[in-house]
Amino acid sequence: MPNYRDEAVVLRTHKLGEVDRILTLLTRQHGQVRAVAKGIRKTSSKFGGRLEPFAVVDLQLFEGKNLDTVTQVEQLASYGTKIIEDYQRYTIASAIVEAAERLTREVSSEKHYLLVVGALRSLAQTEIQSDQILDSYLLRSLSLSGWVPSLEVCVSCGSSPTVFSVQTGSVTCAQCSIPGSISIGTDGIDHMKNLLAGNWEEVSKASDQIRNSVSGTIAGYTQWQLERGLKSMNFVER
Repeated sequence: MPNYRDEAVVLRTHKLGEVDRILTLLTRQHGQVRAVAKGIRKTSSKFGGRLEPFAVVDLQLFEGKNLDTVTQVEQLASYGTKIIEDYQRYTIASAIVEAAERLTREVSSEKHYLLVVGALRSLAQTEIQSDQILDSYLLRSLSLSGWVPSLEVCVSCGSSPTVFSVQTGSVTCAQCSIPGSISIGTDGIDHMKNLLAGNWEEVSKASDQIRNSVSGTIAGYTQWQLERGLKSMNFVER
């Protein structure tokens, strides 16, 4: 069917020619889509500023051979307006949409879409620490993509874990740890569990030391699974 309609979050845009723009979209029902918005850079464009990064929109598109074409747009939410007011929130949002683009290139689900939208909404509302939103998003999105961390007991002996392996995504005790593992203690393991579950009340109780240690661990886990790091992470302030 050449015409279709879907909700989408705008992950990335770049210029095409003098007045057009190519959009990378994560849709609710059709996965990741690349589409062209014709004439969007003209001052008279009917799309206006509705197709900027971090925007959530209802779209009608025409299916093309290489690129689909946006024919109608209705904005559902513009989280970018609030996000760009703060540098940390902006860099974290950029890391979230970059990770989303990488993780949904081949396979995605409605859960991926809802997870991105939820993370951007939380960043715009500013009620949760932005770095913790990023850490939670990375753990959850990796889990949706098949890399579910095993955080309950030492995978070798079943005892209480204190060490996380970025290579395997599993935890061990200190005696069973493998080279390259990171010791984050039982508090660090518990913090990862709370981030994965979205237990924000418990997340807020973690000390700065635990949060920083776990953030570095999650960044390493993400880089290992994606085979290279996220460029936006270089600009995130912790």
